[in-house]
Amino acid sequence: MRVTSALWVGAYVRRCYAEGAPAAVMKRGAEEAGAIFVIADRLDGTGDLYAPAPQASFDEGEPGDRLFQMVAPAAPLPEINERLEREKRFDPDLWVVAVEDREGRAFLDVIGTIEKDTPTRNR
Repeated sequence: MRVTSALWVGAYVRRCYAEGAPAAVMKRGAEEAGAIFVIADRLDGTGDLYAPAPQASFDEGEPGDRLFQMVAPAAPLPEINERLEREKRFDPDLWVVAVEDREGRAFLDVIGTIEKDTPTRNR
């Protein structure tokens, strides 16, 4: 069984703080099942944007897992914010969590990276 987005985000923020990386909810989405996006802010004007992994990436035996995919590696923060604005127009129920970590650690289960030149939804 998959936990609600609200519960997952709360636990994730606590985990980031436990690792020494401040985290904040920038946008609250649907409590039950809102998509979750994570910004790993490197505190140098750049960051990595993580989005929910495609459903095809999930193992049938573990449907409750939350997997992420890096969709904007080492991108300028204004570019990440523009991308999120486009995502919000597509899905207003999404969550956005920002983690501040100079090393760019996001503390997520990540399946891979989408290269910057790869076309993706709402880019």
